[in-house]
Amino acid sequence: MLTAVFSAVLFGLFGLSGCAGMSDQGRSTAIGAGAGALGGAVLTGGSTTGTLGGAVVGGIIGHEVAK
Repeated sequence: MLTAVFSAVLFGLFGLSGCAGMSDQGRSTAIGAGAGALGGAVLTGGSTTGTLGGAVVGGIIGHEVAK
């Protein structure tokens, strides 16, 4: 579980470094997806389904908040 969380954080940090040229809505979507993936991984003990589900839900929320 700790490895999955560490990997999610690491990929999230690398992913956010590529957000410099993105629109505000795109950046919010990416940040929401990263936070959702991390939350999903933590809540489900690192399951793939929980991580992906969290990323989808977080991305949708981030996209809608930026409108």
